[in-house]
Amino acid sequence: MRWITPGPSCGPARWGGRAARPPRLWSVGTAPTGRAGPARPSTEEPSLSETSDPQDGAVAASGTSGRRPRTRLLLLLALAVLALDLATKLIVVVTIERGADIRLLGGALYLTHTRNTGAAFSFAEGFTVVFTLIAAVVAVVIVRTARRLFSTGWAVALGLVLGGAVGNLVDRVFREPGFLRGGVVDFISVFGPDGEVYPVFNVADSAIVCGGVLGVVLALRGIEFDGSRSAGDDAPARD
Repeated sequence: MRWITPGPSCGPARWGGRAARPPRLWSVGTAPTGRAGPARPSTEEPSLSETSDPQDGAVAASGTSGRRPRTRLLLLLALAVLALDLATKLIVVVTIERGADIRLLGGALYLTHTRNTGAAFSFAEGFTVVFTLIAAVVAVVIVRTARRLFSTGWAVALGLVLGGAVGNLVDRVFREPGFLRGGVVDFISVFGPDGEVYPVFNVADSAIVCGGVLGVVLALRGIEFDGSRSAGDDAPARD
């Protein structure tokens, strides 16, 4: 603040024949120019906008600050599904003759050794190469998506689909009758032998279906891969 000097209309007051010096005013913490003396510390604090880092605001706005991607959960679940699928198929191939039925749980479950050259649940047999390529593409897409995955629900859904897709892909690549045309080992038949009531399936098929259903539920709830909700949904995500 500059010095304030009385104008011409304000004549100097006199006491005892001496003119009174005009008052000298300055703001807190600011010494007058040309005058020695320590400046008083300012009591004003910098605003939040002056001290905050723009990048910190961007991270906070994204809703993922302090959170880790769920990549590990996805991969661990996929490996667990793959291991269980391969182990059960190996046991079935070694212990059950093709076409044989083993009745369990009073007929509610049958173990039936069959080979499937179509999609899950013996759908569209004869398109083995097509479904093999689709499974490979799905696996690659899921792995690439895992790097930006912060939602636990989506990590579980995609982990189930990835494990199941790779499990059936292994059969199509390495089993008879040949590369990319191998028959997938199916062995679970419910409420009747040989898929009389429901198509014969395996662990990989179950994982794919469960993961797909969970993905549909998450999509209907508007939950994104980063754990947030889609635009237009004001409710916070609790995933």
